[in-house]
Amino acid sequence: MHLFRLARLTLPGLAVGFIAGVLAGGLAAFVGQPAGWALVSALTLGVPLGLLGAGYTLLLINGKVRLGGFAPAAVYWLIGFPLARMLHEILTRFILTGQPGLPEDPLGFLAYQGIVSAGFAIGFLWLHERVAPKYWQKLAAYDADARDVYMRYAEHARALFEASQRRKAARGRPRTTVR
Repeated sequence: MHLFRLARLTLPGLAVGFIAGVLAGGLAAFVGQPAGWALVSALTLGVPLGLLGAGYTLLLINGKVRLGGFAPAAVYWLIGFPLARMLHEILTRFILTGQPGLPEDPLGFLAYQGIVSAGFAIGFLWLHERVAPKYWQKLAAYDADARDVYMRYAEHARALFEASQRRKAARGRPRTTVR
């Protein structure tokens, strides 16, 4: 797969991850950090999260994770999010002070980030599931991989809709009692 095509296909995950990191930088500015510090924070977290988001999208495209499944996303981000946060801490400290360093309690830091990763996985998956199918629908006209993953999403949506209709129909039927 050519690099440009790979980047085009993984753009939804890259964008969702990068935007999440940039929002962290925005929060740093909001709480009073200098603009330069906020920018460094946005980039040192946005770039790793963006690359990890693209990686998740690549796994999805290649059928390594199932559509709409929280468990695969949670496991992926259980590993990826703490690593991105550790890199964020090291790079931010290095850029702002000139000295790289780990947080005071690296294992505790990673454990806490592992806990937080579940919330990040929920948000990432929710946003990715809203953005990616629409994006791949537009690419489907001229990209076979985009068409394939979009068709998988369409089939998945159809199956969910039919299951929902069956549940509604079952609730509408009169109940029979067994004596």
